[in-house]
Amino acid sequence: MNTSTMRRLVIGNWKMNGSLAENGRLLSALLDQSGRAQDAELAVCVPYPYLAQAAQALDGHKAAIAWGAQDVSVHARGAFTGEVSADMLHDFGVRWVLAGHSERRAYHGESDELVALKAEVALAAGLAPVVCVGETLQQHQDGLAHEVIARQLGPVLALGAERLARLVVAYEPVWAIGTGQTATPEQAQEVHAFIRATLAAAGAAQVRLLYGGSVKPDNAAGLFAMEDIDGALVGGASLDADEFIAIAAA
Repeated sequence: MNTSTMRRLVIGNWKMNGSLAENGRLLSALLDQSGRAQDAELAVCVPYPYLAQAAQALDGHKAAIAWGAQDVSVHARGAFTGEVSADMLHDFGVRWVLAGHSERRAYHGESDELVALKAEVALAAGLAPVVCVGETLQQHQDGLAHEVIARQLGPVLALGAERLARLVVAYEPVWAIGTGQTATPEQAQEVHAFIRATLAAAGAAQVRLLYGGSVKPDNAAGLFAMEDIDGALVGGASLDADEFIAIAAA
């Protein structure tokens, strides 16, 4: 882990999972076990309908676990059916918001420019965006990871060093999401080092970098031992309190 970072950041992305009953049990278990990961900063990004539930359950425990959203609209208000604005998220005490998750890019056609605009809107509302970047399997096999990530980061870098300093970047190799495959710590570090150098050139070397892609308790420690990996964006394992806290405490 980068020694310049005070605390490891571990964010759970619940994706489109959960119910009131399931979430209640999970949130309670996370709070009960959060003491095992006192050296980590924890957060969960929940589906929109459950933001109120997360806020109610975690309010008063923000030092232990914060909550976030999985997406944000670029629009402030108006005739945009199905969209949720940054100010609406702010109303529910949201701290973190994902921007440009690979599933949004792939299934909803989100462009690099749109992702950067979402990050900008989130920052303006006082939210902390987690900008996700990463290459597909074909791009990985063709040796294009750096080229793809540089392209994805381009519009984000244009936001300027002051705004960059208030966001987080998550590297999630698309080929390792939900597949059970994970980049080796060395593979992940090599890409994280490239991202760090790219951010440093833009005056934002201290931005926290997370790894996302089938992170599990048995591979977390090796990943966190790498110099430029400051935490994790956790998918499936974040739906199990034991696994999520074990990752954070690795």
